[in-house]
Amino acid sequence: MLSDSERDRAAELLRTAELDARAIPPLRESFPGIDVVDAYEIQLRGIRRRLANGATVYGHKVGLSSKAMQEMMGVDEPDYGHLLHDMVLSEETPVDTSRYLLPRVEVEVGFLLGADLPGEGCTVEDVLRATEAVVPSIELIDSRIADWRIGLADTIADNASSAGVVLGRERRKPDELDLTTIDAVLWKNGEQVATGRSDAVLGNPAIAVAWLAQKVASFGVRLEAGHVVLPGSCTRAYDVVAGDTVTADFTGLGSVSLRFV
Repeated sequence: MLSDSERDRAAELLRTAELDARAIPPLRESFPGIDVVDAYEIQLRGIRRRLANGATVYGHKVGLSSKAMQEMMGVDEPDYGHLLHDMVLSEETPVDTSRYLLPRVEVEVGFLLGADLPGEGCTVEDVLRATEAVVPSIELIDSRIADWRIGLADTIADNASSAGVVLGRERRKPDELDLTTIDAVLWKNGEQVATGRSDAVLGNPAIAVAWLAQKVASFGVRLEAGHVVLPGSCTRAYDVVAGDTVTADFTGLGSVSLRFV
């Protein structure tokens, strides 16, 4: 367990690394004894500083939502991070890769909430009732930890490696689709590089959203109307560099693209 001053210091190191696009060593090396509780507190301290400086909450994301990723990290539940308005990307505006360290993209079925979700006891049915629309999305992830040498505490403290999000134009009501059978294809520079399906996310991405609502409630956070929730990737993450164009196609849900310069 870390002291308050150590948590503050870790949050400051991560924010400076993000602003300067200069990686830092894993927190587990710099702060021996760091645990998951420390990591979430570090994340929240970083987010509170950004909110105090004018940022606003756009939504939240779930990480480690596939069994393979959980086994790799040695955990039995996902983690989460915040999405802020200054992280929102546009299909029309190329992404400047110089702002990032080692950016990667993930393909996700996003949830746009039309009503607040309950916290403790939130169910899949609650999620479906509160969801205004599901949307095609790409999450841009990046690690402020050098060379992606992350452990669980590293990625949680680093806002679950969040860096950006872009939503496609399509909007579908959740009862218009089978949320467990949405096929996703990721194209990179015109070549198909990955396929996946929405049930890779805990069997149903709505389960991940319900888990998130319960998890953040324990930290005094709520998932509110207007928030976007990214439940986790249908495929593994793929590296991107300047010159790349990526497109994610979803059956029955349209597509979304990003171009990098």
